[in-house]
Amino acid sequence: MRKLNVSRVFLVISFVTGVSATLLGQPNHSASGLRQGAYFTEKKGYKSLKAFAKTYQDKASWETRAALIRQGIRDGMTLPEKPDFAPLEPIRHSVRELNGYTVENVAFESLPGIYVTGNLYKPLNVTSKSPGILCPHGHMASLDARLKEYTQQRCATLARMGAVVFTYDMLDYGDSKQCSHKLPSALKLQTLNSLRALDFLTSLAEVDTSRIGMTGESGGGTQTFLLTALDPRIKVSVPVVMVSSYFFGGCTCESGMPIHQRATHQTSNVEIAALAAPRPMLLVSDGKDWTKHTPDVEFPYIQNIYNYYGAKDQLENVHLPDEGHDYGPSKRIAAYAFLANKLNLDINKVLKNDQIDETPNKILEPAMLQVFSAEHPRPAKAVMGDGAVMLLLK
Repeated sequence: MRKLNVSRVFLVISFVTGVSATLLGQPNHSASGLRQGAYFTEKKGYKSLKAFAKTYQDKASWETRAALIRQGIRDGMTLPEKPDFAPLEPIRHSVRELNGYTVENVAFESLPGIYVTGNLYKPLNVTSKSPGILCPHGHMASLDARLKEYTQQRCATLARMGAVVFTYDMLDYGDSKQCSHKLPSALKLQTLNSLRALDFLTSLAEVDTSRIGMTGESGGGTQTFLLTALDPRIKVSVPVVMVSSYFFGGCTCESGMPIHQRATHQTSNVEIAALAAPRPMLLVSDGKDWTKHTPDVEFPYIQNIYNYYGAKDQLENVHLPDEGHDYGPSKRIAAYAFLANKLNLDINKVLKNDQIDETPNKILEPAMLQVFSAEHPRPAKAVMGDGAVMLLLK
């Protein structure tokens, strides 16, 4: 088993996830066909992987199952092969030049009248095309995770390393106030928004579309492995504190539609994450949530699939047994090293005394990063309210 050795240079910055740890070990016997929260016990989660593994024995049989799982995701979300997206027509304003990078506020349409809102971080003084990285975020009680210090640190550091980075809001977070976060079809809409965010990132002239990465934590980790499973344009992925054999995501936006249990098969987030193979992937796990068994359960399972492609060295795991559910400094350090290696970023630009140095990053006030304001109002054609958004998704 290959692991990175990561020295913890900073204290961990914890945040409220909005997914209660009390869900651990509490089965959800839903009659809806959904698998949500800690649907399995830890023991049953492990046994389920052993049962799944009996359905394939080599690359060809795995790819048959992979196609089944991938189609099951689409069918469970009612996700069309070619969504009826609106033209992007990005709204971009308030560019700020900081220490080695710029930040600007961005919005664009996904479906007609639905706006994806976020911030675009770009490196300064770059003469060639840059890798692009999508940075979704996890759950937070304050509904402003994109604006928090830990997200700004991640995006700014990656930009200083030479990446063009786009971080964007979950539904009802930040500037995305067109519907509630618990929308029944939240999983579908957030996936459509992620696809459109990828379209936006790859549309930028300065982005090298052959070097696209994605990384997020918790619910953002779910968005990361789902988009990687569905779209081959994601070349490198780092799902943080989320891939679990027994936990299926505790929020409607992760497991509120039947993507894990279909008439044709059953699966879990471990196999969905494995759909990344043979593309490089780093699993970041910790000892205080549902990823506590990753080195012994989830990582070996996915590694076996990578072995079918002769790509064992493209999968890695950083496990932090004394840490909890966050995207704190030591987890970011692990992600920086992996993304630098796989996307050819210059990690030396963010080192001081051979350690990652985030102190040059400028942490902006939330109001400075907001897309919509009195000066820049939300477009009048925006679809507002759960009922109107659900009609649009049918």
